[in-house]
Amino acid sequence: MLNNDCIFCKIIKGEIPSSKVYEDDKMLVFKDIEPKAKVHLLAIGKDHFKLISEADEGRAELLKYILLKIPKIAEANGLANGYRLVINQGEDAGQTVFHLHVHILGGEKLPW
Repeated sequence: MLNNDCIFCKIIKGEIPSSKVYEDDKMLVFKDIEPKAKVHLLAIGKDHFKLISEADEGRAELLKYILLKIPKIAEANGLANGYRLVINQGEDAGQTVFHLHVHILGGEKLPW
């Protein structure tokens, strides 16, 4: 279920434009508008929940689905030499959009 107040849900619904690189019935991947690396993609599920701690069995399956799709999406976007995955959880971790998402970063040597 989507949330009418969530920016990522609005992107999923097509109400806000994005630079999509992949989409299917369960997930969407698009370019981050404030990239932290040469390639910075965001992978989001088409079910709104904020944190991993809110994942029930269905949402855990969605997260598993996203993680299994990411390698092919990363490779298709020039990240064959490697990439970093980041999932921020809560304000103290830097989460600014409270819809669970996976950052896919790469395209260059990343600092630790």
